[in-house]
Amino acid sequence: MGSLTPSPNPWIETPLIESSALSKAAGCRIFLKLENLQPSGSFKSRGIGALLLHSLLTHPNPQRVHFYCSSGGNAGLACVTAAKALDRAATVVVPFSTKPLMIAKIKNAGAYEVVQVGDNWKEADTYLRKELLKKDEGGVYVPPFDDPEIWEGHSTLVKEVSAQLQEKGEEGADAMVCSVGGGGLLCGVLLGLERERWGSSCAVLALETEGADSLNQALAHGNLVTLPGITSIATSLGATRVARKAFELSETHDVVSSVLSDAEAAMGCWRLADDERIIVEAACGVNVAVCYGGRLKKLLPKLTPESKVVIVVCGGSNITLQTLMAYRMEYGWIEGMITNDEEVPSTLSAPTKGADGYSKDLGWMDGDEWYMQD
Repeated sequence: MGSLTPSPNPWIETPLIESSALSKAAGCRIFLKLENLQPSGSFKSRGIGALLLHSLLTHPNPQRVHFYCSSGGNAGLACVTAAKALDRAATVVVPFSTKPLMIAKIKNAGAYEVVQVGDNWKEADTYLRKELLKKDEGGVYVPPFDDPEIWEGHSTLVKEVSAQLQEKGEEGADAMVCSVGGGGLLCGVLLGLERERWGSSCAVLALETEGADSLNQALAHGNLVTLPGITSIATSLGATRVARKAFELSETHDVVSSVLSDAEAAMGCWRLADDERIIVEAACGVNVAVCYGGRLKKLLPKLTPESKVVIVVCGGSNITLQTLMAYRMEYGWIEGMITNDEEVPSTLSAPTKGADGYSKDLGWMDGDEWYMQD
């Protein structure tokens, strides 16, 4: 690796667009912050990138820095992508349960090495710390979400949104919507809002899926809760215990915590694809799902047709066209998920329910298999 030289941030400013389709569906003005366009494909580029950059600037021997991450998901991909942009090496350790697709993406992004160890994340992380990081004097550990530098990186998103709204002649947002896994993004959003003049009047809707709802359960119990496991299809939200900082900030800020089903998260994925030609994984689809069927106004009843709501399209790489079509076929017909507004494209493209309970427009589901219509 070359010597450390001043580098641009390993993340980019992403567009903020107003969605006509989602605004019609939700009954208020919906703005999409397109974090799916980050170099790694997700918002993780901000927080992980900020941590890597800070590490290089403060390390006594930055030329020897080698980053180590134990996430086989979007954090690991962001670590490798940012490390490559900063001309440093990154090794990722993942459990054997990691999907081949994600391993291939991490390798393709430029990982120095991808090591598969253990049956779960904890075993992979233990191996990373004891066998790799401990033996490398230049090794720097990269956590997926629980670090102040990561939160600061994510807070840049709010600063961008504020400037972009001003460019559009808008004063600020009335609400922001983000999904919660470990809580790094939520921490960044709340810290960013504290620094904006409109932050105190902006509600935050924090969304999780059933089976990955560690924040919602913590708020309900008044203390941190450790889930026995993750059962949701939104595996990127799969933190069994939310960061303490996210819990503490949620208790002192205007945060509405809500839990949606896997079916609703999947619906958000295929409807966003039909309405805005954007493909995201279920961990992001849950953010979009609230725009349909009156969900958003039920959760935030003070919204009016002129209210401005910013949805963080957090992105994610754990999605394929095959998975998206399977979501559409399996969940597209579920009652209550289809609006009656024919000006919303996904209303017209939604699958219909066949007599046997399966969608028949393009194919059907039989167990885990999707079959094309002849």
